[in-house]
Amino acid sequence: MTTQGTEQGTEYDVVVAGAGPVGLFLAAELRLGGALRVLVVERLTEVDETIKAGWINHPSVVALNRRGLLPELAAVREAVQERLRAFQGVSDGDGTTERPRFAGHFAGIMLDPELFDDSGPEWADADPAAGPGLVLPQAELERALGRWAERLGVEVRRGVELTGFTQDADGVAVQLDGRTVRAGWLVGCDGGRSTVRRLAGFAFPGTAPEITGYQALAELSGAERLKAGWNTTDVGTYVHGPFPGRVLTVEFDSPPADRYAPVTAEELEASLRRVSGVPEVRVTGVRTATRFTDNARQATEYRRGRVLLAGDAAHVHSPFGGQGLNLGLGDALNLGWKLAAVVGGRAPESLLDTYTAERHPIGAWVLDWTRAQIALMRPDRHARALRRVVEDLAGSGTGTTYLVNRVSGVWQRYDLPGGHPLTGASAPDLPLSDGTRLGEHLHTGRPLLLGLTGSPAPDTLTAPYTDRLTVLTTTCPTRPTLKALLVRPDGFVAWAADTDREEDEDGLAAALERWVGGSGAGARALTRG
Repeated sequence: MTTQGTEQGTEYDVVVAGAGPVGLFLAAELRLGGALRVLVVERLTEVDETIKAGWINHPSVVALNRRGLLPELAAVREAVQERLRAFQGVSDGDGTTERPRFAGHFAGIMLDPELFDDSGPEWADADPAAGPGLVLPQAELERALGRWAERLGVEVRRGVELTGFTQDADGVAVQLDGRTVRAGWLVGCDGGRSTVRRLAGFAFPGTAPEITGYQALAELSGAERLKAGWNTTDVGTYVHGPFPGRVLTVEFDSPPADRYAPVTAEELEASLRRVSGVPEVRVTGVRTATRFTDNARQATEYRRGRVLLAGDAAHVHSPFGGQGLNLGLGDALNLGWKLAAVVGGRAPESLLDTYTAERHPIGAWVLDWTRAQIALMRPDRHARALRRVVEDLAGSGTGTTYLVNRVSGVWQRYDLPGGHPLTGASAPDLPLSDGTRLGEHLHTGRPLLLGLTGSPAPDTLTAPYTDRLTVLTTTCPTRPTLKALLVRPDGFVAWAADTDREEDEDGLAAALERWVGGSGAGARALTRG
C-alpha cells in the first residue's frame, strides 16, 4: 500500500533534474557505470530549439568519440559545414567549396588557423578526430545524447517539473508535480536558475552582470551593410553569421529588466540598429532568440549531502568563447562514473569529494576567461586601447597558439597523485599494434589497464577487478618507452609507468584501490615479468 501522492515501485538510484545535454550525458554515464535505475525529469516537453551553443571543444569531442558517438553526429556536422560554406562563400580554385577552418575567437578577435601551431606537447598523440573542436548545434547534440541515453535504459520524463525535495542519511524524497519518488541521490542539471541549487542552499557567489546581449536566428531585410563576423563599434559588439540570419548584439548599458521575457522582433531590431549603426536593417521575423548577460557565479561546492550540481546549475557566465556547454559536459563525465561506483557499493562516498576538487578549478578558470573577454569588449577608451594590444598579440603565431590552446580546452588536467607526466592528463589516443587506438577501448565506460610491453598481465593483478576493469596487453609503436597506463572511465590517466624508470608499484596499487575499487592485491605484479 502506498501513501497518497507517492508512486509505487519508483525508487531510483539517481534522479537527474534537467534533460539538456549535461543531464542526458550524466544519466548515460551513470548507466554505463552500473547504476540500474536512473530517472531524468525535464519541465520542457520537447528539445529546446532556442539558439545556444554551437561549438564543442577538444575535451568534449574526445569524450563523445570515446563513447562511440561521433559517427552518429557525422551527418549533422556535414550539414553545418555546408551552411558555413554557403554563407562564407569558401571555395577552392576549381569552383568547388572546401571545408572552412575555424580556430575560435577571444572577445570577438578571430584567431587565424594558419597561425596556429599544433606541434606542441599538448597535441602529442591527441585524438585525431577532435582537433581544437567542432561546430555542432546544441539542440542536435541534445537529440543524439537523448537517443544514447534511451538505448542505455535511462528513463526520461518530459513535461515534469521538480518542485521540491527533502534528504536524509539514506536518500532523497523528490517531489515531481505533486507526486513523490524516492532516490538515493539527486543531481541538479537544471540550468542557471536551478531549483535544486536554490532549495539545497548552495552558496552561489560571483560578479553581477553589466551587459545585455541578444542572440537570434532571424529573418532580415536591408542587411547588406552588416559586416560578416564579429564587429566592435562605439556602442558595443555585433555579429552577423556564420549562418544566414544569425545575429548577436552586446550593449554595455545595463542588464535586461526581464531576461526571460520573449524577445520581440522590434526589440532585436532596435539593438541591432544601435550597435551596428545600420539604420535600414530590419528584423521581419524571429525564428529563435534569447537574451544573455555576463552574470558570473559559481557554487562554492558541488555537493551537499546527497544532492549534487553539474553544468549551469553549478556555474554561470557569459557565452563568449563557447565554454558553458563544454564545462557542463566535463562535469557530467567526471561525476557519472564516480556516482555510479558509490551507488554500486564499489567506492566510498568520499570518492565524490574528488568531483568538486577536480572540476571546481576548471569552472573558476572559465569564469575568469569570460570576464577577461567582457573587459576587452567594453566600448570605453581604456578597454579599446587594451583590445588593440591583444589584437596585436593574437595576430602572432605564439599568441594565436596560446589562445587556441586555451579555448580548445586541451590544457585541462587534474591534480592526481603520481609523478609521471601523463598522470592527471587526458589519456593520449595512442595507436596500438593491433590496429586500434586507445580511445576505442573506452566505449564501455570501464577503467582500462593498458600494458604496453607485450607481456600479459598476471592473473594476480587482474583477478580482484575482473568485474569492473578492462585489461589490454599490446604494444605502441609511437611510444616505445611507455610501459603501462591505468585510465579512469572518464579517460584521464590515474597512473603511468615508463620502461626506463623505476616503477612506482605502490602508486599503481593505490590508484587501483582509489579509482577502480576493491582489493588491490597483486597490483605490484604489473611491473614484474
